Amino acid sequence: MMTRRDFLARLLTLAAWGMLGPAAFYAPPSEAKGKLGSKPFSKAWLIGEAKRLSQKAFNPPKQKLPGWINDLDWDEYQSIRFKTKRSLWKKQDLPFQARFFHLGLFFRHPVQIHEVIHGVAEPIEYSPRLFQFGSTLKVPQKSRDIGFAGFRVHAEPDFERDMFAFLGASYFRAVGATKQYGLSARGLAIDTGLPRPEEFPEFRGFWLERPSPKAEFVTIHALLDSPSICGAYTFEVNPGDTTVMDIEAHLFPRKAIERIGVAPLTSMYQHGENDRRVSDDFRPEIHDSDGLAIWTGPGEWIWRPLVNSPVVRVNSFLDDNPRGFGLLQRDRNFDHYLDDGANYHLRPSAWVEPGDGWGRGAVQLVEIPTQDETFDNIVVFWSPEQPFLPGQERIFKYRLHWGEPPVGSSAARVISTRIGAGGIPGQKNRIPSRKFVIDFQGGRLNDLLETTAVEPVIEASRGEIKAWAARPLLGTRAWRCNFDLISEGSEPIDLRCYLHDKLGALTETWLYQWTPPA
Repeated sequence: MMTRRDFLARLLTLAAWGMLGPAAFYAPPSEAKGKLGSKPFSKAWLIGEAKRLSQKAFNPPKQKLPGWINDLDWDEYQSIRFKTKRSLWKKQDLPFQARFFHLGLFFRHPVQIHEVIHGVAEPIEYSPRLFQFGSTLKVPQKSRDIGFAGFRVHAEPDFERDMFAFLGASYFRAVGATKQYGLSARGLAIDTGLPRPEEFPEFRGFWLERPSPKAEFVTIHALLDSPSICGAYTFEVNPGDTTVMDIEAHLFPRKAIERIGVAPLTSMYQHGENDRRVSDDFRPEIHDSDGLAIWTGPGEWIWRPLVNSPVVRVNSFLDDNPRGFGLLQRDRNFDHYLDDGANYHLRPSAWVEPGDGWGRGAVQLVEIPTQDETFDNIVVFWSPEQPFLPGQERIFKYRLHWGEPPVGSSAARVISTRIGAGGIPGQKNRIPSRKFVIDFQGGRLNDLLETTAVEPVIEASRGEIKAWAARPLLGTRAWRCNFDLISEGSEPIDLRCYLHDKLGALTETWLYQWTPPA
């Protein structure tokens, strides 16, 4: 079975989605009536189909491609361009256009794509005539219907840049106001972070509903399949400064699953202000997301800065009916990245808003070591307490926001986390320690006088907290908390901190897991 690193290596092209140009295609209905023909379609049928397939043995997708596609290198694949005049829904002058990705390079499993009009699904067939190819490629004039790698959707008034895309396994992603891609989402995660190869479910087919001339959203249906589970998905996507996806998933396990990840998000964190373990680069920070935010069922707001861990580690945040969680890019200061190519300061955040009550479980964060910014090494998802067993139907509804989160704490939030040698500068540190410096801003902190009695609440799973303090940060509206941690051994230490005054909590809760050097 493919390892996580092997699979994510295939996703290098995800970083180039915004640079591929219009690498997509569409065969008009008159050309699409091939051997498959038109068939009735409904969401109920798709759910039934997923249930039916779950009761049969898994049939893996075929990987054999025609020789000229099978051997494409990076430059040859990048040279493939779609003829934009063939975009789906372009001739109808509709508010959305769909364009499709070519098979090849890392994307070797074809998906079937259909257009749905008034409850009838019509297959869209592949043809080389729909593409422009690089001059070095020897492309046959005719080809069998090999299928597609995925698709992307553009929305008016900007049909030049895409709004969201599905490409590779069950991966998809979207943009917000900055029109900049960043982190990705997945349909489902299975056995992520366990000491064995991860299973990657794949979207095997898509059904794109033709929107009306005045439509404000577009509806996509997808069939998910893997050795362990089948699923029927519906995505209702509404573009804007924040792109909003309403997602409904009907899941049918083939077998018992040890760790299931609902609404998974995948991102990259190489180094930043709090973690410079891998930082031999002229850029001060390199990451698509800098922290995990959680709004718990009881109403607590949590901020957990991300880390490029030296080992694979999994942290579970137990909860009951969570109100939301997401991977955020809070730091929007260009000077903190100094990269006008990757534009990390413009990367969108993604926020999961559960629907219909998800019950008991845990938000799980998986952090994987990486030396390379093209490798997505951060995964977060909801892991239900109730196990997934064969013969069940599990339904999950949620809303996924791409851009700025729609909600936030009324308390002050963490704006930076920094870590360094403990002790007092200029004085010999007799006992080795580590200093943690956390800056908070917002909420009632903005209106406090410098003389207000503000105290930190600090907890550590082991070790001793020394030299703690909380004070206004001179020249800013922020407040700073700092403390030293004295510990022995190399086992991870869980830290927790927030500020309060006589009226109660002033800030969200900062959580961190620090691993002392061996």
